[in-house]
Amino acid sequence: MESVPNARQAFSPLDEELGLQPGSLTPRQLEHLVRVSLWMPFGKAVKLLSDVTGVQVSEPTARRQTEAAGAVYEAWQDEQAEQIWGEKPRESRGTSSAQAAAESGKRAQEQKTCSSKKRQKSCCQRDEKQRRKDEGEGEKLVLSSDGAMIPLVGGEYVEAKTVAIGRVQIKQKASKQRPDQQVEAVDLSYFSRVTDAETFGRLSIVETERREISLTKEVCAVQDGAEWIQGFVDLHAKDAVRILDFAHARSYVAEIAELVREAGTTLPSDWLESQCHDLKHQGPTTVLKDVGLLLQKHPDVPELATKVNYLRKREQQMQYPLYQQLGWPLGSGSVESSHKSVVQARLKGAGMRLSSALMLIPCWLYVQWSVRIGGTRLGCKPLSTVGSNACKSASHTT
Repeated sequence: MESVPNARQAFSPLDEELGLQPGSLTPRQLEHLVRVSLWMPFGKAVKLLSDVTGVQVSEPTARRQTEAAGAVYEAWQDEQAEQIWGEKPRESRGTSSAQAAAESGKRAQEQKTCSSKKRQKSCCQRDEKQRRKDEGEGEKLVLSSDGAMIPLVGGEYVEAKTVAIGRVQIKQKASKQRPDQQVEAVDLSYFSRVTDAETFGRLSIVETERREISLTKEVCAVQDGAEWIQGFVDLHAKDAVRILDFAHARSYVAEIAELVREAGTTLPSDWLESQCHDLKHQGPTTVLKDVGLLLQKHPDVPELATKVNYLRKREQQMQYPLYQQLGWPLGSGSVESSHKSVVQARLKGAGMRLSSALMLIPCWLYVQWSVRIGGTRLGCKPLSTVGSNACKSASHTT
């Protein structure tokens, strides 16, 4: 009887068909590894994974795989953003009727020349969204943007920018902390990146378009007065109702009071509360007049003119009685809470200093883990199949 020759190692075509990752981890095990690595330091994550599932991996593997997941998802988002910018019609809620007619004709021509069913479906969906917008259908959306400083290994800090988008609805249950708050933001979603303001604005179109910001008639932008944020709103929701976060405006009034008191002016003990009450229920006119008088009295106090002029410049964004009447929120708590739920949860925990800001992407990925790419959950899809360019950008970490 002849002996059977020794089998040699070879690539199994079933690996790709079954969605198996390179290495010893199954897709589900890899998802578990990445998820626990987002909750805690990598050393604790691998110990928990071993205790619960019996799967043993090293700390470097946990870091490498988690950062690889982030790199893949980041590259996929970048590809989607470039695709959207390439297809996005040049229109906004503020276009004239002539421009709208021209764009409508252009879309009709595009639809006639579509060479594939997929392209035709995209054109039809876009026209349907435009129809709903023109007829006033849809929901009220709020977007808020902000930045948070996060620590890296070595003591360096970088700013992570985040935009939060939510649907505005009547508050179902009164809050003990804010009994006069009538509306709330629900169905919140986030997009975060560590990058400059211009790049952040361009890449975040992935989320703003998914939430149909550009096709929603009623949109408000609640945030602080940072210039980069105003540029972000110009890019994604030019005609949105712009609201200066009330708590932010209050902090400026409080700082003005502190400065003039240090300069020798005596203010009533309830001066701040009185000013804020007037600001919320009567508007900024009286408040701006009062702080202007304080500036005239103390023209040489450092920073006083800067803070007073800051509020003056944003008078139109402090029409709080009107905003409440229209049913808009006055605070940007949705994006500020995201600093804890999205950014700080992974990047500011004890022992969770990172070598790079790349980890912010899998952190956001954890919040959005159910996002599907081509009908398959990213956490269960081989890295090599999530977009060719995405795979190339992450190949050095897999």
